[in-house]
Amino acid sequence: MQENFPSGDDALEERLGYKFTSRALLDRALTHSSAVPELKASGIEDAGSAILPKDNERLEFLGDAVLQLLASEYLLSTFPEWSEGQLSKSRARIVNAGSLEAAARRLRLGEHLRLGRGEEKTGGRDKQTLLADAFEAVVAGIYLDAGLGPAREVLRRLLFEQALEERGERISESDRKSALQEFLQGRGRAPAEYRLAAESGPDHQKVFSIEVWVDGECMATGEGSTKKEAEQRAARSAMEQLEHTETKG
Repeated sequence: MQENFPSGDDALEERLGYKFTSRALLDRALTHSSAVPELKASGIEDAGSAILPKDNERLEFLGDAVLQLLASEYLLSTFPEWSEGQLSKSRARIVNAGSLEAAARRLRLGEHLRLGRGEEKTGGRDKQTLLADAFEAVVAGIYLDAGLGPAREVLRRLLFEQALEERGERISESDRKSALQEFLQGRGRAPAEYRLAAESGPDHQKVFSIEVWVDGECMATGEGSTKKEAEQRAARSAMEQLEHTETKG
């Protein structure tokens, strides 16, 4: 196969943590419009071409909608106390071109793009727009191949949790940890302390258990696939207990 039509998508599926039932969907997601004339000229055709377009533009369109939906769902579940404004701002930060490009680079997606010679010569494999668009197209491909469940899991690992890890508490104006801090501070109490209680599982599927301690007492424990996620869950549980105790008192 020509250099600008790379193979080796098995490695990409391994990094994705998802194996396509229809490899044609993955091929289509990785095909930039610049490659289509050369694919036709070389006689390379994808299975299912009567159903799906030959480049990834329509998949990109669908992938954007899937991303918006699942990012909204993730934020609603992870931050139940946030306002609509906080949710909207955070969703925009998670699904912007920079975040999608970063996710695409973690997957080394550029190595697998099918580009025309002109796009190849101008550094298409390293362009933010092409990488972000291809990531959206791959998400749509997973959705069409297997539905929302696998798409949700891939996005959680490769995009949503990474965005929280990288941005930390700056992803929005407040989070569970800062809410707990404000609660304690407002009552003249010492800040909460977070301690790693345990970690288990293989490197690609770690589970962390974090304890949150207040005034020398372990208030709650939270688990998550990142330490920050576990801390957020522990803080949420501690907040619920403190608020319940205060209401009863």
